[in-house]
Amino acid sequence: MKKPNIESELEKRILILDGAMGTMLQRYNFSEEDFRGERFADYHLFLKGNNDLLSLTQPQAIAEVHRAYLEAGADILETNTFSGTTIAMADYDMQDLVYELNFESAKIAKKVADEFTQLNPSKPRFIAGSIGPTNKTASLSPDVNRPEFRGVTFDELRIAYKQQTEALIDGGIDIILVETIFDTLNAKAALFAIDEVFEERNIQLPIMVSGTITDASGRTLSGQTVEAFLISISHIPLLSVGFNCALGADQLKPYLKRLSENTEFFVSAYPNAGLPNAFGEYDQTAKEMQELVKEYLEEGLINIIGGCCGTTPEHIKFMAEVAEQFQPRIKNLTI
Repeated sequence: MKKPNIESELEKRILILDGAMGTMLQRYNFSEEDFRGERFADYHLFLKGNNDLLSLTQPQAIAEVHRAYLEAGADILETNTFSGTTIAMADYDMQDLVYELNFESAKIAKKVADEFTQLNPSKPRFIAGSIGPTNKTASLSPDVNRPEFRGVTFDELRIAYKQQTEALIDGGIDIILVETIFDTLNAKAALFAIDEVFEERNIQLPIMVSGTITDASGRTLSGQTVEAFLISISHIPLLSVGFNCALGADQLKPYLKRLSENTEFFVSAYPNAGLPNAFGEYDQTAKEMQELVKEYLEEGLINIIGGCCGTTPEHIKFMAEVAEQFQPRIKNLTI
């Protein structure tokens, strides 16, 4: 069977990205023992909160979450690898597990997605290898008294991202998703590493890039405007560029509009379910979010839509239903 092409699918329709993995995993209320499983029963550090590790200790739960999003209408699944670098895993002293975590996470997602594609070949499902920003920033000092200091170097990021990319590709992903970018220098290290892997293996996979606007100033954490962010990453031939996290659909819209007007790439958006309440929870219902996303569709701003923090399969189902009523954004080829 010929492998489906995501670009041709994007020309035909708006594709649906899945929702929040972390939000769904919270519903399982996993204990410290659940995170450890048998393999890490005697581990020397606390492991609760290391969601990437659940791909090894609770793989069935990860598969169930993926399945729920596919049943809701998702076309693209993100692997459970948001923190899957040696840099982020150093918090748990699990740097040696990084390859296995990414490889197994990709395999879990691929297995579930392939089942759905086989049931309905006219609606192919794709796996996006999730590459998060790490917990360090290359552009800003973590020490207010030492503005020149950096907690990580470009080369350290490049090496970590390269290892993650290789494992995700070996696990069978279709797309690479560099997401929740708050520091574009981190993202450039990831893109450099991805390009290295492509060149060494003589392959090419579609790349999605998704930044995050951190506050009402309309800038990333490292201080870039929408346009500056776009220019900084447009040297790579991307499948799509977009925004996710930090803001709800209504707050994100003006920045998404500016992005859509200034790029020749496809545009993605996966906002939070509104802004968190005083308890850090997200109250926006699926119906409320659907109405806000509908405005994106009416104005022809996007090609890919999904959900970030606080979103569930119900949110994705409502998005998928409204997206069917609209044509995808037409790529701006005059820039």
